[in-house]
Amino acid sequence: MSFSMNEKMTVRSYSDPKFEQELKDVEPFVVHVNPENYTQSTQINFSDEQAQGTSGKQNNHNNTEPLKMTFDFLLDRTGALGNESDAENGVKEDIDHFRKVALDMEGEIHKPRYLKLCWGALIFKCQLEKLDIEYKLFNKEGKPLRATLKCEFREFKEDEQRVKEENKQSPDLSHVRIAEAGDSLPLMCFKIYGDSKYYLEVARANELTHFRTLKQGQRLLFPPLDKTVN
Repeated sequence: MSFSMNEKMTVRSYSDPKFEQELKDVEPFVVHVNPENYTQSTQINFSDEQAQGTSGKQNNHNNTEPLKMTFDFLLDRTGALGNESDAENGVKEDIDHFRKVALDMEGEIHKPRYLKLCWGALIFKCQLEKLDIEYKLFNKEGKPLRATLKCEFREFKEDEQRVKEENKQSPDLSHVRIAEAGDSLPLMCFKIYGDSKYYLEVARANELTHFRTLKQGQRLLFPPLDKTVN
């Protein structure tokens, strides 16, 4: 597939985590001007636990957070960019449009919509994590004619895809994991063992009585697979 140098970045909105059902109630958001640059960031988290009787700490990897990308989207309704000038409403309708695409809660799933950023070869599946709006130019009535949307997007991968890509957990080794928001014991077993059916054995190994709801930050031991097979 070839792409035009004039192709503009587009933000598309989906209702499902597999990005198969694009929403029809709102048109995709097309930026006024393609970004001059953008930032990618990766956060690696380590445990600061120190073993008893030791004089130092070992860097124990807890988890690697999803990739984040930051963009600044310029909105301009002064006519300077050659697009249609709207001195009466300014950029208000553009901002409302972006909010509806990226920020409004999706009724069926009760969470922000799944987004796909498309710009030439760049396709980034994500959700909007942070939005700051900087207003820069105003008409006589004080309505903004120019604004910058400072957006931070957090990569989203469906659980099945994420587990396939990681594919680095050995069932023959013990694993210690820290529960994150939204984790469940069956899901964590699926990530480590490739099968969620071992969650009862892991619950017993950790003396859990309420294993359906895990506390964020809870430390869990996942023993070798051969010890969890009845």
